[in-house]
Amino acid sequence: MSITTTCIPASKTNVNKVELPSNALVLPPTSQLQALLTIIRDEKTQRGDFVFTSDRIIRLLVEEGLNHLPVVPRTVRTPVGIDYDGVAFQGRICGVSIMRAGEAMEAGLRDCCRSVRIGKILIQRDEETCQPKLFYAKLPDDISERYCLLLDPMLATGGSCIKAIEVLLSHGVQEDKIIFLNLIASPEGINNVCLKFPKLRMITAWVDEGLDGHSYIIPGLGDFGDRYFL
Repeated sequence: MSITTTCIPASKTNVNKVELPSNALVLPPTSQLQALLTIIRDEKTQRGDFVFTSDRIIRLLVEEGLNHLPVVPRTVRTPVGIDYDGVAFQGRICGVSIMRAGEAMEAGLRDCCRSVRIGKILIQRDEETCQPKLFYAKLPDDISERYCLLLDPMLATGGSCIKAIEVLLSHGVQEDKIIFLNLIASPEGINNVCLKFPKLRMITAWVDEGLDGHSYIIPGLGDFGDRYFL
């Protein structure tokens, strides 16, 4: 059974009182979602529980991301011989994970879209310039013809995400065909990404308070990649 949600503009949610761009969307702050987030934020949560709970949130994000793909009318015949006027997705999709934490979201996408093509982008900080630098990119050859779900669980300053979006644009992906899926974001990161790329859509599960002096998300949940993979 498909999980469905109703995404709401970040500027209208009481998750955070900060006004955010209209192209930033937040999952409804249900009791279930808050309970799941509490589990993965807890420093005492063991890896098995962290992975299981994170996967549940990722599934919600992926399902919501798919809700933002265009559809066309489609009529099918049911087993009782009656026509049903429904819809079908228009266009093809692919996922692109920002390594390595974003790779944790690939399975959730595959659970919803069998045989979906996956690309990978590795971005790290250049020690000399302190700016995000592209180290590796492996993308589908026809990515310019697809809707792209960009995957990264944590959005702090937005530097790596912005660089990844620039890589997608340089490969011919249209900005309005990029949907960025994210678990936890800072208001600073959301503004940096969404104001720079106003045609993309960002969907996050939660907006945290902000960044500390080291640009760590607070209250955050620590290093997502380490907690998920190690």
